[in-house]
Amino acid sequence: MRAPLREAVVVVGSGPIRIGQGIEFDYSCVHAAWALREAGRAAVVINNNPETVSTDFDVSDVLVFEPPGADEVEATARATNARGVMLAFGGQTAINLASELSRRGIAIVGSDRRSLDMAEDREKFDAALEKLGVARPRGRAANTFREARAIAREIGFPVLVRPSYVLGGRGMEIVYNEGQLASYVESAPPITPGAPLLIDKYMRGREVEVDAAFDGDDILIPGIFEHVERAGIHSGDSISVFPTQTVSDAMEQRIVDVTEAIARELGIRGLINIQFVIPEGTDELLIIEANPRASRTVPIISKATGINLVAAATRIALGEKLRDMPWGTGLRPKPDYVVVKVPVFSFAKMRGVETALGPEMKSTGEVLGIDATYAGALRKGFVGAGIRLPKDGGRVLVSISDEEKPDGVDLLRRLVALGHTLVATPGTYDLLRASGIAAERVDKIGEGTPDVLDVIKQRSVDLVINDFRSTRAQTDNYRIRRAAVEASIASLTSLDTARALVTALESQAGPPRSLQEYQATHGAALAPSTSSG
Repeated sequence: MRAPLREAVVVVGSGPIRIGQGIEFDYSCVHAAWALREAGRAAVVINNNPETVSTDFDVSDVLVFEPPGADEVEATARATNARGVMLAFGGQTAINLASELSRRGIAIVGSDRRSLDMAEDREKFDAALEKLGVARPRGRAANTFREARAIAREIGFPVLVRPSYVLGGRGMEIVYNEGQLASYVESAPPITPGAPLLIDKYMRGREVEVDAAFDGDDILIPGIFEHVERAGIHSGDSISVFPTQTVSDAMEQRIVDVTEAIARELGIRGLINIQFVIPEGTDELLIIEANPRASRTVPIISKATGINLVAAATRIALGEKLRDMPWGTGLRPKPDYVVVKVPVFSFAKMRGVETALGPEMKSTGEVLGIDATYAGALRKGFVGAGIRLPKDGGRVLVSISDEEKPDGVDLLRRLVALGHTLVATPGTYDLLRASGIAAERVDKIGEGTPDVLDVIKQRSVDLVINDFRSTRAQTDNYRIRRAAVEASIASLTSLDTARALVTALESQAGPPRSLQEYQATHGAALAPSTSSG
């Protein structure tokens, strides 16, 4: 390998694409390489996935087609006489190399090892939040099962448990009692002092998500995403909308202020992704986690606003300031069009997989719906994701858990108003009858003919809504959901998703238009500003 004539910087990729780590990092690596070349540096990419654009021959000056491990990255940096390595664009695979590469004397360009470690290490991050007066759900790290049990007892069930240093919510679960906690610890990755188990109080509420670039003085936030599904479903599996639909201007300003304070405290020089929750019935703002790297929403917010967040972060890492770039600073103005991200799943190709959504990511892709209205963007997003919308006069099978029954009545009434026929399992049927809503009753599995599985297998319904949660695979509700997948019937496992679908059904989307047309007509977000707030 010959060293480039210009100063080189190594961009570390994410390796093989898998659930929880996908093309968002390929996108980020490509745009980082392009930004390096525009800045007069030689872009060196190390990645070993032939299916990605980052390994195309003309993206970088030097391509090292090797797994992005510590040995390979070190050898690449030394062979090319690189100034250092960029880790923020390769997901958790790259971030996890920070400590070892620093130990070997390889410079990290952008947010340094201290910044990365403060964000990843639970105790250091909690100390930073306490210093800033930023709230988060109660929780701590546990190094043994006994510690985990004591923490859960102290903060109260339900709790959210997950291993540290993982991506895509891998191994993350909501547990409701000590028995479930013990079962989780038995099946989860081993708890070690270097990789403790993280335990947080589970909070129901609205989730919001921010991607930002920080240069030490100013911050750039293209926009704020609001999740349609409440906390408890992984951000990668949630429907997300930009601009936010139910978040006040005052709350958005608090989000901006907290994001900037955290980025400053962590010493970020480049990208940071932060996820917040606004607990139900409160005006509190709690931080769930901060990731000092590119996230899956970086390509979306960049495309939706025309602000190249990766290029901004790359130039910051090289020492430039946001005020010298064309995108402005602070939270950018909202456009008057709406962008909705809808996840795509491959459950039909993954036999036996539980389709109920939860803290662990399961989606394998996503689509964007863009329209002048929120409802229109939702409709386009659902269609793009391959969800067959029930036709007028369609039949909807509903089976709602006791916890959600009070909130489900209005949703079901809206479905009937749209002309759909409800087919309900016994408990939900009783709820509907008591609420004066017409429905057909269907027996539970094995309790009559035809039962609920027969109805699905015969494809006599057009949509299934089943929100029951269970950690045991072979429950009746699991069988209902799997039967729907195998019959190619859309199956929704969250009432929040079902409400979004009904909102889409209640309206008509505008005509198809390109993103560029929306930006040209409504591109408020593209107007530069020097405001830092």
